[in-house]
Amino acid sequence: MQTAHRQIDRQAAGLVVSIHDVSPLTAEPVRDMLADLADWGVARTSLLVIPDHHHRGRFVEDEMFCEWLRALVAAGHEVVAHGYYHQRERRGGEGIAARLVTERYTAGEGEFFDLPEDEATIRLERAKSEFAVAGLSPTGFIAPAWLLGDEAMRAVRRAGFRYTTRIGQIEDFAGEGRIYRSQSLVYSVRAAWRRVVSLGWNSLLLRALRHRPLVRIGLHPPDWRFPAIRRHAQNCLVRALAGREALTYDGWLERQTALPANR
Repeated sequence: MQTAHRQIDRQAAGLVVSIHDVSPLTAEPVRDMLADLADWGVARTSLLVIPDHHHRGRFVEDEMFCEWLRALVAAGHEVVAHGYYHQRERRGGEGIAARLVTERYTAGEGEFFDLPEDEATIRLERAKSEFAVAGLSPTGFIAPAWLLGDEAMRAVRRAGFRYTTRIGQIEDFAGEGRIYRSQSLVYSVRAAWRRVVSLGWNSLLLRALRHRPLVRIGLHPPDWRFPAIRRHAQNCLVRALAGREALTYDGWLERQTALPANR
């Protein structure tokens, strides 16, 4: 859909910074991240909020947290539904491939990877109801670790969300639907070797994406525990902001819809 080797259309160009795993359990580091991002020129982010983080962080029951989210939305940020528990129940009899994805790659957090459609529907409707109680109305749903199985995908579309994202693309369900290719930068910090690989890979990826209309950078609260990761993220953000505007996912999609070529 988009051509990699061309000058950026400044009207279409954007940077989306998403903060994953936002919940009452992570509110403190997320506040620090938002303060740093604002200092670096990123005033708007997409905040991926977990409704009941690992069954022990039900956000709708924390009024101060909900008030904080409402204030952030009023300031230009976006709230996105991010799974429900952000935890996948372990199952017996799984094959090696499934275990590699759900245990090694995601550390047991690929909640919507193979969730049956009926169960996905229940969790999505519960999430929407709780966001509404909190005075929030997310238009996007993003599965933990971007792992969204076919059955769960059908449930997401039926639930009325406008879009979802995967690690390599954004899927806009509005109208006839569009897919925007854009690989997200993301850090893996669970082991020293992962951190080293992340630094090198993200540097290469940002360079490869420099002519793309959209650059995406996904951050997680544990990233800020490591000064080298934080410094690298800052450098990437400053470079990406040259000629780009920081937008939310919803804002970027609205801008694409309004462009003459997409009318």
